[in-house]
Amino acid sequence: MWLDLVNLALSLGIILVSCELFTNAIEWLGKKLNFGDGVVGSVFSAVGTCLPETIIPIIAILFTKGTSENIDIGIGAIIGAPFMLSTLAFFLTGVSVLVFSKKRKTGMNMYVNNKILTRDIGFFIIIFSMGLLASFIDIKTVKYIIAAFLPICYVCYIILTIRNDTKSHNSIETLYFTKLLNSNPTIPIIVVQVIIALAGIVLGAEIFVSSMEKTSELLGISALALSLLITPVATELPEKFNSIIWISRKKDTLALGNISGAMVFQSCIPVSIGILATPWQLDKKTVVSAVLALVSAAVVYLWIKFKGKLNPVPLIAGGIFYAVFIGYLITTGFK
Repeated sequence: MWLDLVNLALSLGIILVSCELFTNAIEWLGKKLNFGDGVVGSVFSAVGTCLPETIIPIIAILFTKGTSENIDIGIGAIIGAPFMLSTLAFFLTGVSVLVFSKKRKTGMNMYVNNKILTRDIGFFIIIFSMGLLASFIDIKTVKYIIAAFLPICYVCYIILTIRNDTKSHNSIETLYFTKLLNSNPTIPIIVVQVIIALAGIVLGAEIFVSSMEKTSELLGISALALSLLITPVATELPEKFNSIIWISRKKDTLALGNISGAMVFQSCIPVSIGILATPWQLDKKTVVSAVLALVSAAVVYLWIKFKGKLNPVPLIAGGIFYAVFIGYLITTGFK
């Protein structure tokens, strides 16, 4: 048990350092390629940091013996990732605004591109709802049509993001590898830093998940409860850390775009794989988490639509929906 706790602390350190390298490099890559905050946050950063939570269900579903337990882990990870992003990640981002309020000197105000954020969340609500509804459809042909449609939606999302991209006027920290190599930040050096950072993120997440799995076995938690609740906490750490880093630097569009872009990706690609590779029949716990994810996202969406701006309140509300799910799992005995 103590060794697992040491590994947990080690993995968090690896993920945190890797995320610092990643956010620094991805901003420079966007600048060099002449992209703005929309593409950098919602596409580059979101897809990059989605690697750990995307790899886990693929391995569990496609590269194992296909037992019911492995399928549960895969489905739980697929649904759990958007749930964590739209509840816990939003919550931590909102809390970060309060924590760094003095440093930011902006109080409760958040400076985000409302058009980018509402577009991302709107995409997520529609697409994730389709994935959820597919679990109640018994006709395989219809399920396969939905599975094929979801990646097409993501391609459309990327096209819209690029077309509506907004340039950033924020300053960027010196590229870390440039400091080490004492050279100018060229694209090859930036890409090397991105690759090393992503490798560190995947490694840290893998150590975290492995340690958590061993701990959960000792605690007698089911594979589905683990994959819905514990595994996404680890695999979504990159998005959480990236967003906290950007919030501390008053780069709110990047911070929220990193989360909302990941939500769109997770509702398209992994869900499509889940529909194609599993029976995709979600049980009650999974459906509850999916519905709470949609409600939490809708709260932020409607807040921006009615208020015309964003502050930490609707983001912090995501913590309430997360707590509701924890309470629900407690009543079921995590079984």
